[in-house]
Amino acid sequence: MNKGIGVAGIGGRMGLLVADEARVAGLKLAGGIDRPGAAVPGDVALLADIAALAAASDVVVEFTHASTVQAHAAAIAAAGCAWVLGTTGLSPEDEAAVAEAAKRVAVVHAPNFSPGVNLVLALAEKMAAALPGDTYDAEIVEMHHRQKVDAPSGTAVGMGRAVAKGRGVNLADVTESGRDGHTGARKTGAIGFAALRGGQVVGEHTLLFAAATEHIALTHRAFDRRAFASGAIRAAIWVTGRPPGLYSMMDVLGMS
Repeated sequence: MNKGIGVAGIGGRMGLLVADEARVAGLKLAGGIDRPGAAVPGDVALLADIAALAAASDVVVEFTHASTVQAHAAAIAAAGCAWVLGTTGLSPEDEAAVAEAAKRVAVVHAPNFSPGVNLVLALAEKMAAALPGDTYDAEIVEMHHRQKVDAPSGTAVGMGRAVAKGRGVNLADVTESGRDGHTGARKTGAIGFAALRGGQVVGEHTLLFAAATEHIALTHRAFDRRAFASGAIRAAIWVTGRPPGLYSMMDVLGMS
């Protein structure tokens, strides 16, 4: 890694942790970007925009806002640097922009960079394959801090995708979310989502398989965002120098 790691949103909670974890790993920080007026570390170069950051970096790491993803995808692809993307709440158009960038550069895109969460996702897929949807109802419950703007969370959606993959179905076709009022009986084979918001919860996710004879719960609780930041730095080290392509944290962990 010659130029170093660039951090988009470096003044945010995750950006500051990513910069700190880069230092802990002994890596060079190429710089960062953030909105005007944001408080950023004094020892990090604050660059003009995403194009300047991408040009100055071997890899850009970001946990920002979905509204920036399409512009960032184009700028990073044009600069030819790698990209570690942890932003959630992406639209189909945002995901298409990420996939297009991955044709030109190496991209690690994951709903969660915690190694523990990714092990849970792997288990979720295996459990879903073994527990048929006609007898085991799959429900996903997540809770986050009151400031979180997207629901269900990216990790919850990742859990849903893992269950859908294990069962050989399309998640969009079987999702039940935000139940309210007289909704009728639960559809067989549906994957349900419930999102809770309150306080300063870092992240809690439970996948429940409920049958008439037993319930099986798979839960992950995050107590410190540093788990996500250290995972993102691990991904940044891994992806640097890789050929273009869309990779996951499963690839980084050698689990794909």
